[in-house]
Amino acid sequence: MKRTSHLLCLALAVCLSLPGFAQSLGVFEKSGDLGPATRPGTAAYSPKSETYELSSTGSGPEDSHFAWKRMRGDFILTARAEFVGRGVGERQRMGWMVRSSLEPGAPFASATVQGDGAAALQFRRQAGSAPEAKASKATGADVIQLERKGNVFALWVARFGEPFTLDFVQNIPLGEEVYAGLFVGGQTGSDPAKARFRDVRLTVPAPAGLVPYKQYLASNLEILDVKTGGREVVYTDPGSIQAPNWTPDGKTLLYNREGLIYTFDLKTRKPKVLDTGNVDKNNNDHVLSFDGSLLGLSSTGPDPNLGSLIYTVPITGGQPKLITPVGPSYLHGWSPDGRFLVFTGSRNNEFDIYRVTANGGPELRLTDAKGLDDGPEYSPDGQYIYFNSNRTGNMLIYRMKADGTEQTALTDGPFHDWFPHVSPDGKWLIFLSFLREEVKSGDHPFYKHVYLRMMPVSGGKPKVVAYLYGGQGTLNTPSWSPDSKHVAFVSNTAEGMLVVTQK
Repeated sequence: MKRTSHLLCLALAVCLSLPGFAQSLGVFEKSGDLGPATRPGTAAYSPKSETYELSSTGSGPEDSHFAWKRMRGDFILTARAEFVGRGVGERQRMGWMVRSSLEPGAPFASATVQGDGAAALQFRRQAGSAPEAKASKATGADVIQLERKGNVFALWVARFGEPFTLDFVQNIPLGEEVYAGLFVGGQTGSDPAKARFRDVRLTVPAPAGLVPYKQYLASNLEILDVKTGGREVVYTDPGSIQAPNWTPDGKTLLYNREGLIYTFDLKTRKPKVLDTGNVDKNNNDHVLSFDGSLLGLSSTGPDPNLGSLIYTVPITGGQPKLITPVGPSYLHGWSPDGRFLVFTGSRNNEFDIYRVTANGGPELRLTDAKGLDDGPEYSPDGQYIYFNSNRTGNMLIYRMKADGTEQTALTDGPFHDWFPHVSPDGKWLIFLSFLREEVKSGDHPFYKHVYLRMMPVSGGKPKVVAYLYGGQGTLNTPSWSPDSKHVAFVSNTAEGMLVVTQK
């Protein structure tokens, strides 16, 4: 049954690493021209580069080539896109489209970017009526997202590296089942309109009644190229996998799933349970020592009233050693010399950052500000600890010296920023950013719109390097590759499957 469920997930989940799916159109079922064209348009998918290329010779305002998949309910469609070829002009357009049917004049909603960089949410509410448009303030957008929530459609567009600009239109009734996909149109002269799309994701969000920590969505284990923003889904699980760590040799990832720790071989792309003895309620706060010989765990101990406790275990597995007999304690960092662990501890109903020797012993409190201090992690030279805190009312990224002095905020923007992770070369921070209008400062929930953002370790303007749907478990722990070129993370989608655990 378990194997059957896993195969079903692989067949259904949005994972572009599966070549040859759906008649060589990746995640889409078919493609075709909408309206007249001087010659048929084309759609092609490259499994190697995980990119789609569409062309169209339709010249009218709605004539385009459309690669589609039938979808139901709510969803989020995301891609990075660019026009290619000669003759890119104002009349050319590309993006996402959702239609009630493939007939001419059918009701639709589209996230459209034109050749001159203008973007708009275009729509038709009734068959045969004139199309309408709501223009976006964004210009030069190459990240295009269209979200459906009932009869409300939201346009999210951005120039890569910047946050989204959001516009939405209500009361666009397209029916339960729709045709959703990529399009390009607007021939200029004799040259067809052409567009290339990458990092294409079709996400089914959590239902409104989802119960956190009891119901979970499917998980995509992804690897991000931090320089280009390119993403690859290397594994899809029908349940909740969380918080990937990268081993120092670059060959393996570790993550937690339903209380167990798994190793994931990046060559074979197969997971395997790591033996952690009777410590089998591990959560998503686990950290490898800098030399890769030991794994620190956060797990509910024999007394559930204590909450999470910290253990260490050899990377080869075995019976873990208890480090913190007092809980709740959530491990986040290991000093480069292996002597200390830093963790978030709740003591007297206040969450602060503590240090303890790797063999256990007395705790040293490093922060005492009112509010939640979380996510502590050492810099590779051991001189600093980075962490997040909502002591000002907003969750921001901070840095302090390893002894707890000189606590300084590094971010102060429009988001709630969580879990800073320092690149092995000591140059960069990557962290998770929630939208303030969706999430309270002290919450780190499952299944929200989130960004992965990156900035220099000394501070500066953060850059968005990934636009995704995730949250709890996406980037809790150190997840940089040893060469500082990639980051592993988890995104989520329901995609027709909701896994209910009994724990």
